[in-house]
Amino acid sequence: MMAKQILDAFSETLMQDERILSPRERELLMSILQNSRAVPGSDLQTQSAVNAAIARSVGETVAQRAFTLLGSSIVEQILAGSGIAAPAEETMPARLAHKSPQPPSERKQGDVPQPPGAVPQPPGVRKPGDVPQPPSAPVPQPPGVRKPGDVPQPPGAPVPQPPGVRKPGVVPQPPGAVPQPPSAPQGLQPVGVEVQQGARQSDAHSGGGVGVLEAPAVVRARSVVLDEFLAPHELDELVAYAMQHETEFQNSVVVSPSGETGVMDYSHRRSRVLMDLGKHQEVILERVRRVLPRVLEQFGMEEFPVTHAEAQITASNDGDFFRAHSDDAQEMVASRCITFVYFFHREPCPFEGGELRLHDSLGSDRHVSTGSYQTIVPQQNQIVFFPCSVLHEITAVECSSQDFADSRFTLNGWLHK
Repeated sequence: MMAKQILDAFSETLMQDERILSPRERELLMSILQNSRAVPGSDLQTQSAVNAAIARSVGETVAQRAFTLLGSSIVEQILAGSGIAAPAEETMPARLAHKSPQPPSERKQGDVPQPPGAVPQPPGVRKPGDVPQPPSAPVPQPPGVRKPGDVPQPPGAPVPQPPGVRKPGVVPQPPGAVPQPPSAPQGLQPVGVEVQQGARQSDAHSGGGVGVLEAPAVVRARSVVLDEFLAPHELDELVAYAMQHETEFQNSVVVSPSGETGVMDYSHRRSRVLMDLGKHQEVILERVRRVLPRVLEQFGMEEFPVTHAEAQITASNDGDFFRAHSDDAQEMVASRCITFVYFFHREPCPFEGGELRLHDSLGSDRHVSTGSYQTIVPQQNQIVFFPCSVLHEITAVECSSQDFADSRFTLNGWLHK
């Protein structure tokens, strides 16, 4: 085997290990390499120097991580050969740990400090040396256990409802209600609360005839974020194009629930859009098509033929926003499959807010947020992909200058299947 074949095989093995290069790092490296080749006017000598610099940086990073993993493997083999078991805390991957142990000084309210070496006992078990409680001391009872002396409730008496069951008289939120962030929970449907569809009653075993509703399934928001998506000169040209066409931006419109297009609803959406992107539409769509197979793979979706694509530039200035919605909710846009949002703006960033929030929703009604969401803060030259069915919103933009040039800009669009 030739030396180059050995190096290629070794490199391929390292590339398959996510501890050496994570999928996010591989995506970023791919974007950097693509952008370096897209710089106009670069000669072979410059291109060679750029490639050498990238190769040196990648090689140093990969070598350092590979040496660390190799050393850990050698240590594990030595310990295994000597019969010494490694501590479980040291061999467990960090990403599998769901809770971080609290430091000794942190004690939850109501906890009784344990002496060193004390082992917590289950309720009702008295440790040696404990002083028995007098008969008058109340003993906490688990839910559903009747204490001595309690009077059984007659049939039909009000029974305390477990969390997640809607009490009679509580009006469910209608589909399409605008979800609020956790700080203002009015209008939210938390997980386990009864909705009009998707909840099923199961028989209660207490004999009181109480119907317990099973929590509807939760649909988690998914997204793929790629950095440095366009080459620097492409980004500069796009910013300049938006500034030059300020007078052509029009007030944003929405599709009404009845399917009517071109409706202006300033209580639901406020921004301005430019539909004519010139050459920039094909530039962005060509890059999107190039990365689409990897995006769909991360979503667990099969590749599909893109029948057509939409794209527009959106400018959001002081006070602009977009309430929670999904991009395929109406029949006329039901063929939309993937949404992309590309962020760009003047430097330094002249605005605050304008965050993209992707909401988890109830499986029985995807227009109702569970109250949990992931937040994506606009970053220069960054693109976000997510399924069109995901419930999402744009928070209010704060732009003190109120100049058009200081707006939050996006080149956003949709791929139809």
